[in-house]
Amino acid sequence: MRRAFVWLLVLVLLAGGGWYGWRWWQDRNGPQDPSAARDQMQAQGPQGGTNPQGPGARREGGGAGGNRPRRPGGPGGGTAIPVTAVEAARRDVALTVDALGTVVPLQSVVVRTQLDGQLMEVNFREGQEVAEGELLARVDDRTARAALQQAEGKKAYDQAQLANARVDLTRYQGLVRASGATQQQLDTQRAQVAMLEAQVQQDDAAIAQARTQLGFATIRAPFAGRVGIRQVDPGNLVRSSDTNGIVTVTQMAPISVTFTLPQQELPRLTRALAAGAVPVETLPGPSSSSGGNQPVARGTLLTIDNTVDSATGTIKAKATFPNEDRALWPGAFVNLRLRIEVVPQAVVVPLVSVQRGPEGSYAFVVKEDRTVEQRPVTIGQTTMADAVVQSGIQPGERVVTSGGLRLSNGTTVALQEENAPARQPGGRPRRTAEARESAN
Repeated sequence: MRRAFVWLLVLVLLAGGGWYGWRWWQDRNGPQDPSAARDQMQAQGPQGGTNPQGPGARREGGGAGGNRPRRPGGPGGGTAIPVTAVEAARRDVALTVDALGTVVPLQSVVVRTQLDGQLMEVNFREGQEVAEGELLARVDDRTARAALQQAEGKKAYDQAQLANARVDLTRYQGLVRASGATQQQLDTQRAQVAMLEAQVQQDDAAIAQARTQLGFATIRAPFAGRVGIRQVDPGNLVRSSDTNGIVTVTQMAPISVTFTLPQQELPRLTRALAAGAVPVETLPGPSSSSGGNQPVARGTLLTIDNTVDSATGTIKAKATFPNEDRALWPGAFVNLRLRIEVVPQAVVVPLVSVQRGPEGSYAFVVKEDRTVEQRPVTIGQTTMADAVVQSGIQPGERVVTSGGLRLSNGTTVALQEENAPARQPGGRPRRTAEARESAN
């Protein structure tokens, strides 16, 4: 077996050496390169003569190896560069500031009982909209009612004593005039009447307190709003010290949104507030199904905080929204956009059309002959999409918005909208003559 394996290995090595030798022979004596053969035929000419242009010369025709005439283009005479362009417009530009805010209700109360006792009934549904003063719950009021009756009975007793003391005072006054009683007795009786009058006033206060305690047994909504989830079921003992209370009532309309802005925006905010109402809009988030940047709620800026947070360098502000459709929910995060300034009748171009160079800002302007001019511009205020041009571009002139990296002054361009390929009925783009020529 071992000898057979050795012979097999020798045969494999011989076969490999023979294959490599055959390839070396083919490469040495094989056919020449097609391009070299073609150059040799061109040098001999059609009748076997010599081409006067030499072996390396190429034909000027449209054959496979000839040079094609270049189309008019940029400074190098190349093909027109495809770009997109937009006309500069004159219109009002709203300068805005975006911020992330938190919805905060103007009023929110944890409803707790002020009278300790058993919760007898609950008169609301969870999530219900309630009006101001509407009955929410009742607590056992028997103890408070008994205290009220006791105070009223005490007052009646003291009033009877006061009436008797006043009669005695009148009697003593007559006796003093007739020398039947002393002045001391009269003064003592007059003091007794004053003491009983004070006691009746004290009874009135005790009755008012008892009635207040009895009123605590009936729990009503402090303002119009929406009740949350009930925290206590009827039959449980409730106390004024309970942390969770019975339920939370939150005002839903109007509602406020608090947000922060960099302190650098404080001067513009104060100027805008001094000039009038500052509009605020909410924008849908990235996952919103409404799409776009259409505002879902509109409100106004209410106030700016009186201090700047030194730790973050931001200023807190608050805006109010009518929220009649309940689009804003307490505790939710919302994207806000504030319009703090308006530039009237400004020349506006897309922000992407403005480029920066060593000498400042510039833009490529498309002229009538489809060439571009690199023109310096002076930029004023900018937004997320637009730029206000103070000088350098006039309304109606077209500026390049894409493809500018391949351009230079005088380059020929092809507007992409004009050269868009047509589509065949089957849905595939139809190849233009220029595209077919480039493919060949």
